Formats: sequence, structure tokens, C-alpha cells
Amino acid sequence: MGVAGAPAGPLVGIVMGSASDARIMRGAADVLDELGVPHEDRIVSAHRTPGRLEEYAAHAEGSGIGAIIAGAGGAAHLPGMIASFTVLPVVGVPIMVYNDRRAGAPGASSFGGLDALLSMSEMPTGTPVAAVGVNKAANAGLLAARILAASSAPRLREGLRARKQRMRDGVAAESDEMSRMGLAKFADEREKGPGGGAAASGGPARA
Repeated sequence: MGVAGAPAGPLVGIVMGSASDARIMRGAADVLDELGVPHEDRIVSAHRTPGRLEEYAAHAEGSGIGAIIAGAGGAAHLPGMIASFTVLPVVGVPIMVYNDRRAGAPGASSFGGLDALLSMSEMPTGTPVAAVGVNKAANAGLLAARILAASSAPRLREGLRARKQRMRDGVAAESDEMSRMGLAKFADEREKGPGGGAAASGGPARA
């Protein structure tokens, strides 16, 4: 049974980097099913299928999805990369990766999932990912439902798209400036800061 008044299509996209993540990510699906929130589930690898990742982000924006839940372990680039291609809210689920996947093996984790958690929580300013706790897919489902409950604002979405475009334009402009000036001179000028003095870090200005 779907959310009252909601469109027939999925409202949440659940994506994961590997089939092995399904055992964790089903927690998000279970919560959304309990709440009657329609969702679609996909395997999208940031490293093995980067083109599919970009395509999925575009698909999500055009299909009425209001939030994306992305689960990944290890380097865990999936949530951040999806966030870089969309203005939809992305909720990341850090997944604990095990060194030994043999049946019955104790399966000690390399970093206890901290590697994946930091990959999501330390995203650079401008490309946010909301990260829940390690393996806490159910919380991701609840957070996505709360995002939907707050309703969508088309004007705000357009504003977010415009802001993302300004970020892209800024990076392109800096790259062009670096190419024109040369790396060494560009770095020197950046260290001086906008006022022509020492950088904000307090280091000495270079000639």
C-alpha cells in the first residue's frame, strides 16, 4: 500500500555498490515497505559502472524520486558520487567490509566500517551526503521517509541546481586560470589570498 496521495512510481531510490550489500540494505527497504513508501532497488558501482551511476542520478531526478539511499563499504564513493550528479538528498549507509568472505569465517573488518563512514561524512562543502551509522540501513529508510514527509519544493530544487552549476563553473574557471598561469605561479597567487597578503593559514606570502 502506497503513501496516500503519492504518485504511483517509486519515491525513494535504494542503490548499493555490490550484490553483497543487499543483506544490509534490505533494512532500508523493510522500513519503507512498513511505511508504505514505494521504492526501487538497484546495484550501481561507482568504480565498475561509473556511467551507470551518472545515468541513475539523471533517471532519479526525472522519475519523481524524492530521496536516494546509497550503501557502500570500504572507500565508499557511491553516495558522494551520486550526490555530485544530482540535487536530490542522498542518505549514505556505511557498510562494514569483511576481509574474509568464506562461509563460516569470523570475518573481522579492516576498519570496522569507519573508512566508509568517514568517506561519507567528510564530503567537501557543496556536495553533502547525510550519513547514518555503520550498517544502519533502517535509519536511512526512516530518514528518507522524513525527507519525503517534509514535502518537495520545486523552486528550491531549481535553486539547488543553479548553485551546483555555479560550483561547476567555478572549478572550470580555476582550471583555466591554472592552465594560463602555470601551476607554480597559480599556487603562489592562491597562497597570497584575495588581499595579496599571506594566506589565511598564516603562512608567509611568496614573491
